Amino acid sequence: MRYVPSWTSVSAAESVPDETASRGDQPHSLPRVAIAAAALGNATEWFDYGIYAYGLAYISAALFPGNTASATLFALGTFAISFLIRPLGGLFWGPLGDRLGRKRVLALTVLTMSGATLLVGLLPTYASAGWLAPAALIVLRMIQGFSTGGEYGGAATFIAEYAPDSRRGLCGSFLEFATLAGFSLGALLMLGFALLLGDSAMHAWGWRLPFLVAAPLGLIGCYLRSRLEETPVFRELEEEAHRREQAAPTALPIGQLLVRYARPLVLLGGLVVALNVVNYVLLAYMPTYMHKELGVSENMSLLIPLIGMLAMMVLLPFAGWLSDRIGRKAMWWISLVGLFVAAVPMFTLMTHGVLGAFVGFAVLGLLYVPQLATISAMFPAMFPTHVRYAGMAIAYNVSTSLFGGTAPIVNDWLIGKTGNTMIPAYYMMAACAVGLVALFAVIETRGCSLRGETVPGQLS
Repeated sequence: MRYVPSWTSVSAAESVPDETASRGDQPHSLPRVAIAAAALGNATEWFDYGIYAYGLAYISAALFPGNTASATLFALGTFAISFLIRPLGGLFWGPLGDRLGRKRVLALTVLTMSGATLLVGLLPTYASAGWLAPAALIVLRMIQGFSTGGEYGGAATFIAEYAPDSRRGLCGSFLEFATLAGFSLGALLMLGFALLLGDSAMHAWGWRLPFLVAAPLGLIGCYLRSRLEETPVFRELEEEAHRREQAAPTALPIGQLLVRYARPLVLLGGLVVALNVVNYVLLAYMPTYMHKELGVSENMSLLIPLIGMLAMMVLLPFAGWLSDRIGRKAMWWISLVGLFVAAVPMFTLMTHGVLGAFVGFAVLGLLYVPQLATISAMFPAMFPTHVRYAGMAIAYNVSTSLFGGTAPIVNDWLIGKTGNTMIPAYYMMAACAVGLVALFAVIETRGCSLRGETVPGQLS
């Protein structure tokens, strides 16, 4: 295997490439609308996670029975359920995206996802509907999980295939910028309504309001995505299919995909263990952890991670740009080793009041940025064009469903059983160790072309 760079570059301000450019004779540029369309769907996904994580106290009280502790565990379990269905979404949407195209599938996923989020805000309470309320929430979370199974892999693939090879890290970082922007918007809305309406009104009806915002977000995302052209890389695949007198590119059967591309599937799965355990512990579980285990006030436990995420957003484009200079693997080494070393000291620091909690979260968040900024450039490049959407969707969602989305409830349960508030630190360290093992075998793809039917970065 050899590293095969592409030394061509182009200004992002240039126009969409002509047909010659799309065949690879010259580099293509990334229209701003392509970033916006791909990023908005991802922002919608994380907007839902933000309002669910930051409204957990209100949602659990409204839709689940029992005392606060058991209702919170029920709500965290429902959060995890949506992730268990994600691999099925990846198996469905991924091959469809490799056959019909990226933009069509992405338009459907964002519409389905936002519609389910909207309906969560219209659910009856447990007091009025009994077990029908949590049952309906579980169904809607499963619909969200199914649609999300095709969302992230497709959006990352879409941006990676539009981006110039020499600027894929910078361009891809804006997808993760949208991740934090969506999560932060959801968190800000929930926190803002809590401060504006007060605890009584929030428990009665105020928690529903942020969920209703999902409808316009989804409609805008669907409109933008449906108006875009397919990526230049996928259009090449379509042209090749037409030359072979095929109606559309042929998606590789799932069984053959799992066998032929077992290596990148396993390696990507290992990287995602580290990525999303850290992600969901820091972003989704932290407000509950700070309030329940560390005794931080409810509003402050929401505010501390929010400020940290805003700081992370500022650094993401710079980290993406740096990855275009020094490589994706170097950024991951920095992040994984840093998080492994800092996890225990920073979680210990969090036990020392509000200032300690803020500094501890900030350090871990900043160490996480090098991973977060580069995944949209790194992960799609692990597969060739004709299986890129499916390969990434399957590996990403299987690993996320087993280890990422379950991280909040597993940590909460383990703390309850052991009484040890350092469990999240140990959990993150174990995940980072898995990521480090996988990273040893990953091919560096900085500057590599994503065209063709071979894995970028190696010659067949």
